[in-house]
Amino acid sequence: MTVRQLSLPELAEACGESGIGQVGLWRAPVQAYGVDATAKLIRATGLTVTTLCRGGFLTAIDPSERAEALADNRRAVHEAATLGTDTLVLVSGGLPPGTRDLGAARERIADALAELAPYAENHGVRLAVEPLHPMYAADRCVVSTLAQALDLAERFPAHQVGVTVDTYHIWWDDQAPAQIARAGAGGRIHSVQLADWVTPLPEGVLNGRGQIGDGAIDMREWTGYVQAAGYTGPIEVELFNEGLWARDGREVLAETAARFAEHVAPGPS
Repeated sequence: MTVRQLSLPELAEACGESGIGQVGLWRAPVQAYGVDATAKLIRATGLTVTTLCRGGFLTAIDPSERAEALADNRRAVHEAATLGTDTLVLVSGGLPPGTRDLGAARERIADALAELAPYAENHGVRLAVEPLHPMYAADRCVVSTLAQALDLAERFPAHQVGVTVDTYHIWWDDQAPAQIARAGAGGRIHSVQLADWVTPLPEGVLNGRGQIGDGAIDMREWTGYVQAAGYTGPIEVELFNEGLWARDGREVLAETAARFAEHVAPGPS
């Protein structure tokens, strides 16, 4: 998504030019290009898919809406397995229209995970619950902190359900470093994503993620937390930013790789 202006073949070519061997993919462009075709492209270019985004949106009350959400997540599991990644990132979903009960919404997520986690395991895929900044709680994700995400994940085996650590969403939380340690001790850090916090936020706030080094987050500090917790997996950069999307994608990719080298603690990338 950082360079969504590039087609998947262009992305694969640009990654090769920049020496990037791993890529996190989003479902929409994969589906548009074709899941099998994307898997073939990835194999042919020597890339590894780190994660697939996103499953989730599991808070519906209406039985038919809930059934469709579960079916869509099962499709996402199949897509992840076809692409060769073992991690499906979940954005849990917001409050259903007309409701205000956050606790009940989180319990519906747990109920859905009880169905999806064994199914995903059977396909070699684990689920990574991603907490989003509280400003998204109403419409996008009722799971706002790592503690809440872990409280859900820990109801299931660690090889089935863990969490995504995303700097953009948790940097404000003074309890997050301890929760990262908790997640690491339980083997539940399934993915790590970086984006910076730049103000003022744009209208709608969704596409306000800043380029690494442009904002308020100490990336070296936060990547240090996950590495101290024992995480040795890939570290992704995930930027939703209209300004970056308006630029040449290859230029943005090269800039992002340079910023990663400059601002991120040494370790796997």
